[in-house]
Amino acid sequence: MFQGFAGVWTPLLPARQVRHVAVPVYLAGERIVLFRDREGQIGALIDRCPHRGAALSLGRLTSEGQIECPFHGWQFDRMGNNWHVPLNPDARRATLAAQALAVRVIGDLVWVFTATASPSPDEPMVPEGLRDPGLARTYVQRTWRCHWTRAMENMLDSPHLPFVHRRSIGKTLRQRMTSRSKMEVTWQDTPFGGRARALMDGQDGGAFLEFYKPNIMALHIPLPDRHLRIHALVIPEQKDRTRIIICQSRDFVRARLLNPIFSWMNRRIADEDKEVVESAGTAEIPPAALEKSVATDRATLQFRKYYYEVLRESGSVSAAGPNSVEL
Repeated sequence: MFQGFAGVWTPLLPARQVRHVAVPVYLAGERIVLFRDREGQIGALIDRCPHRGAALSLGRLTSEGQIECPFHGWQFDRMGNNWHVPLNPDARRATLAAQALAVRVIGDLVWVFTATASPSPDEPMVPEGLRDPGLARTYVQRTWRCHWTRAMENMLDSPHLPFVHRRSIGKTLRQRMTSRSKMEVTWQDTPFGGRARALMDGQDGGAFLEFYKPNIMALHIPLPDRHLRIHALVIPEQKDRTRIIICQSRDFVRARLLNPIFSWMNRRIADEDKEVVESAGTAEIPPAALEKSVATDRATLQFRKYYYEVLRESGSVSAAGPNSVEL
């Protein structure tokens, strides 16, 4: 399960999208169903009934907040516990659990841990811009036809800004460029992943980006005494389909009436990247030696190293018995 993306915390979608119906979502090739119980707490189960494999997301939510399988009416709570097996009053319900994932709601987002048979995981490492309740945030979602690793590398790649984004966020950088310009990309390992800076002709404009393992980029935009970040959340759905969530966080211009303007700006930037990234095809990034690289690729090569050394061979074991995830 979750081949190439197992044993990690990942944001999945904004919590507001999970209301009082079952919500199916693909993550790294697995279908997950999200729902809220009677107290409003969000649960995430593998979208497959342990009885005969029917999609739980096709079922209804009961008045008690369980999800009911559409095939034979088995009912499960958000922790996967079996509450009812119709027509079988003597069934050992403790052995008939669904597979649950650990869930956290942090900031505006639902986070899940990509394993069903592991000890209680550590807490996710979340950028300040996604968790601080005092910040205004706007979200844009896009789907790209590519492997998620191509999209993630794009988010960590500074040298493409004056070309792909020449009329938006890369405009100033392009105006400073000459035919003899040199960009220096530095990388610093951090507990959550890494921090990259790009200096043009020795000048540091103050912006930098951070990589939060496994799939988040946070771009720090320098404004005096202000918080302004653009986050890219790169969520693998299938091998050839990636969902991108762009979140801008800020501590100014908080009026919701202006959110459409910020959303339009973020959509424009994401759509500028889409065609270029998709043109590389839907295969995963290859080992570094199989593509030509230069000094300015330092940040993307760090991600490629992490992917091949840590993530690519990961896979979570499906739990066969009672639910063992502590939520």
